[in-house]
Order: sequence, then C-alpha cells, then structure tokens
Amino acid sequence: MTYKAMDSNAAPLYPIREVSRLTGVNSVTLRAWERRYGLIRPQRTPKGHRLYGRNDIERVERILQWLNRGVPVSQVRELLDQPETAETPAPQMGDWASQRQHVIQAVEALDTGRLEALFNQSLSLYPVGLCVAELWQPVISQLEERWGGQFGATLQRRVLESFLRTRIGTRIYHANQLNNAETVLVARLPDDSSGFWSLLMGLTASASGYRVQLIDGEVPLSEFPFAVERLGTQALLLASGHAERSDVIRRQLPRLAEQCEAPVCLVGPVARIRAGDLENSAVAVLGEDMSQALSRMRSMIDAGI
Repeated sequence: MTYKAMDSNAAPLYPIREVSRLTGVNSVTLRAWERRYGLIRPQRTPKGHRLYGRNDIERVERILQWLNRGVPVSQVRELLDQPETAETPAPQMGDWASQRQHVIQAVEALDTGRLEALFNQSLSLYPVGLCVAELWQPVISQLEERWGGQFGATLQRRVLESFLRTRIGTRIYHANQLNNAETVLVARLPDDSSGFWSLLMGLTASASGYRVQLIDGEVPLSEFPFAVERLGTQALLLASGHAERSDVIRRQLPRLAEQCEAPVCLVGPVARIRAGDLENSAVAVLGEDMSQALSRMRSMIDAGI
C-alpha cells in the first residue's frame, strides 16, 4: 500500500472530530474504515489520539466518491491507489441488494438480534445519508409493499417500528449533546402511523449535525406553530410514506406554512406523490432523498426564507 499519512511538520493535522465535520463521515465510520479495511492511516499523538492530514481528508473524499458510485466498501481499497486516469468501474449494486435482502429476511423472521447487527454494521461502514438512501429507505418501501394483506404483516411492522424507534432515538439523543448547528423539528403526517420516514429523516438530519427534536407520535397540524416557537426550531420537516388525505395536503399544510415562523418542509414519498398539489403554496417540497432534502432546507435557512 503506497498511501502514507502526511508528516506533522509539513502541514496542519486535524483531530477525528474535525475530520468528521469536514467530510460528513462520523467518527465510528472513520475508525471502521481504518481498522477493518485499512483505507486510511492517521498519525497518533503520544496518548494515542488520531490526527489526520490534508491528504487523509482528500482520501476520505475519494472513498466517498467510490461509495456513491455503488462500489462496496470492501472493494474500495484496491481502487484508491490506481492512477487518476484509471477507468471507473461499473457500479457494483449487488452489495446493497444483498444487504437489503438480509435486512428484509431478519424482519420477516422477527430476528431482532440479526437486525441489530445489520443496523450497526451498515451505519458503521457507510455515511448515514448513503446508508439511508441505499439500504433503509428501499427496505422500508419493499416491506410496505409486501405487507399488504400478508399474514404476520402487523407483527413485522410493529417489531421494526419498535426497533428503529429505540435505536434511532438513542442516536439522536446522544448526537444532540454534541451537535451545535440549528435545531430542526421532525414529525410525521397523520396517515403515516408507523413513523418510518420521520425516523429516517431525523437520523439523517442528526448525522448532518443538526440538533433534532423528533416528535414520534401524531400531533394536530394546528399545534405545530406553537411547537416551532417554543422549541426554537429553524425548520419543520414533515414526513410520510403515504399520499395523505387531500384535505391535509391542499388545505391544512398551506395554512400551517403561513402560520409558522420557520419553513415548513415536506419529505419522503409524499413529497414525490403530492408535489403538484403544492406548487403554488408556501410549503417547501424537498423530495424523497433525505440528504438532498437537507441540502435544500439548508439553502432556505441561509436565505432566511
């Protein structure tokens, strides 16, 4: 392996927390890339703390580029040291497809131990935004299609709800102690009783550095302006995996957007399904991709919309 960390006398070095902030890759994932795959090799202080040079940061960015092209993390190392002119391989989608199948099988078998291992593994090896987009969103979409009238569907749904609610809620709680960015309020719309999409939105926002106030239950839309004011949130993100009732979309949401002091944003499948119904309203339709939705929300906050 030809890659070498930068000499500490040649350029500034950064602690892992700063590298995480600069690249969007959490500290757990950076450590996993180092220990399990040898993708990066930071220097160490006498007390063992990791220090990263500019070339380490650039290498992390190159890793992200490969992962975004669909290359499994286990195959990235052999690509990193290729000349820049090397031909880009075709995306290897089998890795994500295999992971999705494993998760679905664990849910259908009610195997929470296996589900726990897959959840922790996915979030330790991949950036949260990529993991949500390529694994957890597709899994939930596939399961919701399978659950229509299937024996055991209600039990499977409740087990997965409980699992994600506990794990994601814990991650958000601990991240809120460290995150210093704006606070966002994340909640579900009335027809999305499972709350899957609001949970994934909360997880993605938390991993992006926002302090997240997650309301994991049904709240009348008329009460959100009060919640936004009292909680001091900079945006309200409403999620759903369903089309929602026409009255909610065409009347209640536009009214809410006019009453709220912060932007009211729609995310998840509902944003794709109902985009046309909200074209002339104050509701910001941010799309189904969670990371892209946050980028659009960021632009709105910066612009003071």
